[in-house]
Amino acid sequence: MAAAHEHLADSADNVPIPFRQAVEALRTTRLRPEIDIEPTPAPKRLAPFAYALEAAVVEPGTGPEGEDTDLADGRLVLLHDPAGHDAWQGTFRVVTLARAELEPEMGSDPLLPEVSWSWLTGALEARGVRYGEPSGTVTRASSHYFGGLADRAPATQIEMRASWTPEEGEGGVPDLAAHLTAWCDLLCQVAGLPPVAPEPSPRGGVVPLPQRRGPQAR
Repeated sequence: MAAAHEHLADSADNVPIPFRQAVEALRTTRLRPEIDIEPTPAPKRLAPFAYALEAAVVEPGTGPEGEDTDLADGRLVLLHDPAGHDAWQGTFRVVTLARAELEPEMGSDPLLPEVSWSWLTGALEARGVRYGEPSGTVTRASSHYFGGLADRAPATQIEMRASWTPEEGEGGVPDLAAHLTAWCDLLCQVAGLPPVAPEPSPRGGVVPLPQRRGPQAR
């Protein structure tokens, strides 16, 4: 885990206060108990300052020999450039990856890419997250097995890559706790877990998360 903080610690005296506060928010956010999350080495060439987390949605004791099963996993990277970035339209950028295996009938849904993107935007909106300049891709891949693996059922994997610019609040610090919580809501969504009611958003009221299409048997 020490390596995960290397980019932050190498020049600790020069780390901007807004970035330090944003990272502290990521480190201390309380998440759903199904989420297993920990720091991971951050990319060093995308921005002057970066911090990264890896997360998985874990179902305890459901593996072939009683081990835990990862239903979905992903990565969240926080980038910061104090000078600002034209493409970001801000000084912070959140970059995420989420992936999971889907049921075959769901994987064949022609609207899956659009629905998947709505899970992300719905998760952000449900948490009252303010952001701009969103972009991303949804990739669907099917696996069919032959020969010695022919007894395995076909599988469909989904991978979502997205980034957005968080709105900066007081002191130039975005509400990274809300962004992380919304992203973890997305992970739970693609894993097939039922949504939990989020806290009331600053805009008033509670916005329910969009439901994932179809049940997921595990």
